[in-house]
Amino acid sequence: MLVEPRGARNVGSVARLCANFGVDSLRLVAPRCEPLSEEARQMAVHGVHHLERAEVHEDLASALADCQRVVAATGRLEAPPLPLRSPAEALAWLLAPDGDPPPEALAAPRALVFGREDRGLSNGELLTAGCLLHIPAAAVYPSLNLSHAVAVALHHLWTLRQGPAGAPAPPLPAPAAPLAERGAVEATLRDAEALLLEVGFLLPHTARARMAKVKALLQRAQLTENDVALLRGMVCQLRWASRRGGREGEGH
Repeated sequence: MLVEPRGARNVGSVARLCANFGVDSLRLVAPRCEPLSEEARQMAVHGVHHLERAEVHEDLASALADCQRVVAATGRLEAPPLPLRSPAEALAWLLAPDGDPPPEALAAPRALVFGREDRGLSNGELLTAGCLLHIPAAAVYPSLNLSHAVAVALHHLWTLRQGPAGAPAPPLPAPAAPLAERGAVEATLRDAEALLLEVGFLLPHTARARMAKVKALLQRAQLTENDVALLRGMVCQLRWASRRGGREGEGH
């Protein structure tokens, strides 16, 4: 998944990489170039069909709404909102099974997200992921071209899928139940934020920063579907109790 890519040549190169490494779905979030331009087609070569089938979304939230596991790539080392993982660690987590997986046709998508060529992903966007991938490089020039970063990550993904002779890095612990889809998590967080503003725990001018900390906490917890259902139930009950208490106070 590419967020706001500006270079048609980069988009075409990534489509080619999808063909090279057996990735069958490409999603583009608010592209700043024409994905089907001649430049993109020339770079895609035999991956043109990935360009033609690419899903285009207006924002990252809609692009990730049906995704169960999300890995976001970042080149920033200062104060990341979640721990940074090596490609082997992050991609092993992306591929890890969730309890008893459903049939392949019913399995929720998993996403590998890359940001803009000039500034990558924001902290808020990184917090939509359950794991952050960082590609180490020489300190004198650690910034990678977008398509080069995708190539490194997809090669690692391909290697893990093929089961190389050398044992891959062990995956992070998988939960006993399927992780929640990203859309359900975001909806729960919006409900929680609205409630916390209503009861005065959050203030409008600090809500964004404090909710970022809450998101980081919940992402580290790796929320399952049952966890999200529990949180939504708590939010609904607390909102009901808060409003009921307010009405009773008005009657005195």
